[in-house]
Amino acid sequence: MNNSIISASVSMGALQKRLDILADNIANVDTVGYKRKSAVFEDIMTSLQSQQEDFRLDGRRSPLGYTHGWGSRIASIQLDMTQGSLKDTGNPTDVAIEGNALFEVRTTDGASAYTRHGAFQLIAQPDGDRVLLTDTGLPVLNSNGAEIRVPNGYELKIEENGTLTANGPQGSQPIDLGKLSLVQVTKPEFLVSVGDNLYGVPADVNVDDVLQNLIELPQGVAVRQGFAEQSNVSWGDEMSDLLLVQRAYQLSARALSSSEQMMGMANNLRA
Repeated sequence: MNNSIISASVSMGALQKRLDILADNIANVDTVGYKRKSAVFEDIMTSLQSQQEDFRLDGRRSPLGYTHGWGSRIASIQLDMTQGSLKDTGNPTDVAIEGNALFEVRTTDGASAYTRHGAFQLIAQPDGDRVLLTDTGLPVLNSNGAEIRVPNGYELKIEENGTLTANGPQGSQPIDLGKLSLVQVTKPEFLVSVGDNLYGVPADVNVDDVLQNLIELPQGVAVRQGFAEQSNVSWGDEMSDLLLVQRAYQLSARALSSSEQMMGMANNLRA
């Protein structure tokens, strides 16, 4: 009886986490560049319960004993990196990626983080230059690992291959700003969310095993200036999953309640 209580309570905990993931997806259905999260479940532990020879009845084909589970848990949370639809915004600081790649940005502690959220902005600095930043104020990096600085009075031009150019007034020479720092994801299962629609690689994982720097963009990858990538979350799919998880949670709660009632009846019989 304790086994059924443990199994039901553990499964309820895993389903609650699954509900949290679904709620996060639904809340970000309109977030630029957001990638859907999905949970991967696994059995916690299974054990073989032995049976006496008395259970070896005529006609039984299976061996003695039976396998008993102890519920399930979320083994990992994976990112769905499928392409979201591109929306033409006409804003020159909105940048979308078509294909498998991520922008590189610098966090407040100096580390690198990665994102598909290309709703950038040019913010003026005390020296007169403007720096390309995310909507949370993090600098977007070029392929040399430096900030992208656009002189005042110049317009930022981003080519499909990620080349950056500052175009000034008529008659002035364009300024080469390098190329956007883009990385390709080779093992998305190792990417983790670090907040604000940013992704990172765990400290115990080699970054080069998960991400590959793109010096030249491969076929199928392009940068689109003036576009914003929409979330790849499907409202209908998430609501369908939400109903399924709620039903599973209710069944687990009912199983837990029944086990507690049977345990109470057993205790009363002993009394």
